[in-house]
Amino acid sequence: MILRFINNKIEKNNPKILSAWIFYDWANSVYSLVITSTIFPIYYSILTTERNTKNYNEYRNVWYDTPIRSIIQIFGQKYEPDALFSYSFTISFIMVVISTFLLSSLADVTGNKKNFLKFFCYLGAFSCIGLFFFIEKSQILYGLFLNITASVGFWGSMVFYNSYLPDIATEDRQDQVSAKGYMLGYLGSMLLLILCLFLIEVVAPEDEKLLYIRICFALTGMWWLGFAQYTFKFLPKNHKQEGIRRKTVIINSFKTFYLLYRRIIKNKNLSFFLLSFYFYSVGVQTIFLIAALFGTNEINLESYKLIISILLIQLIAILGAYLCSQFSKVIGNKVVLIICISIWVVICLGGYLLDKTDPNIEYYYYIAAAMVGLVMGGIQSLSRSTYSKMLPEEDKDITATYFSFYDILEKLAIILGTFISGYLINKTGNMSNSIFAMSLFFFVGLFFMILVKIKK
Repeated sequence: MILRFINNKIEKNNPKILSAWIFYDWANSVYSLVITSTIFPIYYSILTTERNTKNYNEYRNVWYDTPIRSIIQIFGQKYEPDALFSYSFTISFIMVVISTFLLSSLADVTGNKKNFLKFFCYLGAFSCIGLFFFIEKSQILYGLFLNITASVGFWGSMVFYNSYLPDIATEDRQDQVSAKGYMLGYLGSMLLLILCLFLIEVVAPEDEKLLYIRICFALTGMWWLGFAQYTFKFLPKNHKQEGIRRKTVIINSFKTFYLLYRRIIKNKNLSFFLLSFYFYSVGVQTIFLIAALFGTNEINLESYKLIISILLIQLIAILGAYLCSQFSKVIGNKVVLIICISIWVVICLGGYLLDKTDPNIEYYYYIAAAMVGLVMGGIQSLSRSTYSKMLPEEDKDITATYFSFYDILEKLAIILGTFISGYLINKTGNMSNSIFAMSLFFFVGLFFMILVKIKK
């Protein structure tokens, strides 16, 4: 939050309030895994693929399928469908950054934090339910619009959800409470994804699979909406701050960020870390958002195999986060981050060089997915903890402002990454060049990380 307010009227470490807060992770994490990572990209790819053609590779003496994608025309401009998908996230994160910046401080002052949380939750959940009515290619703008609003709803709600933590838990309990939320969210999203896989691959007749995919969209929204009610019932409202004008809060938000920016650029070491974090986050977050489309359209992976690969990534990500935390105790955070970034470079270059005519390409994709899982969880968890350790000792009382800067920087990285990805897909007609471009961002991130000095 930009202006953090510690609400003395909320009882800290109250078990019922903590449980209500933790349970929102169970409610909303299904969106990130089921909609963003797997089922919506698969469905979107199916609707925007006209047909598959057979091509022959003389060198390998094999026939292979090549999907012919529909070109989407908007306001007289022609776009590759995957480019539009990427652009939709660019738009959504621009909206998230603006709303985060303006509303987070306002919520503290007006005492409307809970209402803002509800608004974004309902926006995201009803957008997921609305995707049930995304039936055919002619509705592509409707589907992308709901993809944008669902993303805004999810990330917008997370701003206010996370800001509750210092209000409801003492500092010594915050890590534990946050970890419980993460684990519960992971469990809930995995359960729903497995249920969706069962419905689509086992229950659904062959000619009704698309209907069952749309049912999964609605299930995701209802899960999010329904389980969030427990959170809303027991999570208290934050206290209204008296005597502070709303206009003053917004102006102070800009001033606070400007002053923080001035402090950061004077701290060369912290500047190098944040530059590194920004550039490798462009790659990490963009690959996370387009991975399912890459598997569908570049590798021609069947839907159920793609879902299994995403589940594999999620499982290995937990192991990766644990291993990175253990290795960091022995060799230090910086070395582990350098290793993680280097592995990301290898993944990107390997993805760029993948030959879809290779009969073993499916297995190569699984290997790449396992590597992504290994470094995805590790680099995200270690980045935040490393940043926390690098904050100046004299600024420990404004860590909330530092982390607001950190979170907005990550979202700005997503905006740049998804825009570049969409642009390259639209210009070249394939996703391989986008993957290669991400490797360049990892190289830049690696360069700045080498310059960082972190005390062991």
